[in-house]
This record gives sequence, structure tokens and C-alpha cells, in this order.
Amino acid sequence: MARALLYRRPAEPSRLLIKHGSQIYSVRLRRHRRARRYTLRIHPSDREAILTMPPRGTLAEAKDFAQRHGGWIAARLGRLPKAAPFQHGAVIPLRGIAHRIVHRAGERGTVWTETRDSGERLLCVAGGLEYLDRRVHDFLKREARQDLQKASLRHADALGVKVRRISIRDQSSRWGSCTSAGSLSFSWRLILAPPFVLDYLAAHEVAHLVEMNHSPRFWKVVARICKHVERAKKWLDVEGNDLHRYGIQD
Repeated sequence: MARALLYRRPAEPSRLLIKHGSQIYSVRLRRHRRARRYTLRIHPSDREAILTMPPRGTLAEAKDFAQRHGGWIAARLGRLPKAAPFQHGAVIPLRGIAHRIVHRAGERGTVWTETRDSGERLLCVAGGLEYLDRRVHDFLKREARQDLQKASLRHADALGVKVRRISIRDQSSRWGSCTSAGSLSFSWRLILAPPFVLDYLAAHEVAHLVEMNHSPRFWKVVARICKHVERAKKWLDVEGNDLHRYGIQD
């Protein structure tokens, strides 16, 4: 019990409020047993600052650290793309192609795609309007799992390795991850990107089952199974951050 309290003190607040200029910002606190110093990062989907504290860090030190970096927090939050919630009439990308969300209250089913005579792509959502956001999220996650599983298994077969498990999450700091046990994890937001981007990320994580590093050998493995590495990396550098705004409420 005493050891557990070292990392999570029951009376400790989960957030700090700091002021920069005329604005007040809420900063989420988290302790990490491996942290050696105070660090700040911006969670693009939750649109908030997160301050990581070392095990023996104090609230006073954390608040001082956050206050000294108030300008950085304000600037980074200010540069986040405008939120694009899933709602009737909103336009979102699906596999890199713009789709307009259309609420079809009187129709049966959940979520499906249509194409109008004009060529406009639609993402149709049945049921009550109050369920639209959740149904779109669920649909995109299912589609992401389907595409990522197909791509990952194809690349794994090419390399002669085995994928044990594929998880779909809303990761904020990276698009995918891989464990030595063969478990892969991906951001569902990759289904919003063009297919060549999703395919590259699947190849990238599967390649880690051969090389658990980012050495020249690793990149040779990736290049062997994916022919659009540089194109995908460039797309992510330019457009990737924009994917975090979709499904986020104003």
C-alpha cells in the first residue's frame, strides 16, 4: 500500500489551473514511475495540456513548472486545428475522400455510404440524432480495424512473422505501436487518411516484429514490403495533425 501511494496520492488533484495573459488553462496531472523530470505535452484529441510528474515530484513544483511554460501551452493549444464534431451536414474524410454526414432518422440500419448523382459522397446515419456521434465513431473504428487487420496480416505474411493481436485506440502521441509479443495497436483515425498512409503504418508496425528499433535495418525491412514509405511519411508530416480534429466537440 505504501508503495502504491508513492505514485498516486489519494488527496492529490487531477488538474491544475494556470493563468497566462487573460486566459486560464486547465492542465491534467499524471504521475509516472519512470519519469525523471517534469514534462508537458498537448493531447490533440482531448485538446488539453498534460503534465507528467516524477514519482517524488510535488504539486508546488508541478504548478511552478506549468506556470513557467504557460506561453508554450497557450501557443500549442492555439495552433490546434479547429474542432470538427460528427454532426449532420459535417464533411469528414473516409479513406482520404470527403464524405458528408447525413442523418436519416426514418431509415433502418446504422451507418452506410452512398454516392449522389452529383458525385458527392455521403455517410448516412440512421436512428435518433442523439446517437449520431457514437454511431459514426463506432463505424469508423470498425472500418479501421478491418483495413488495418487486412494490411497487417498481408505484411506479416510477406515477412514470415505472426501478428498475435490488433487493437484500435485513439492514440494521441503516435499512430501505432508494437510489442515484442506480437501485439499491434493503431489509431482509428488512420481510416480517415488515404489508403497508402494506413498501409504504410501497418507495414511500419509489422516490421517491428523483425527489428524492434528504428535502425537502418528496420527501414530496409519496411521498404521491402511497402513501396510508398516516403510519400506516406510526407503526408503524415503535412496532414496528419489535422486528423485529430475530427469527432471532437467545440
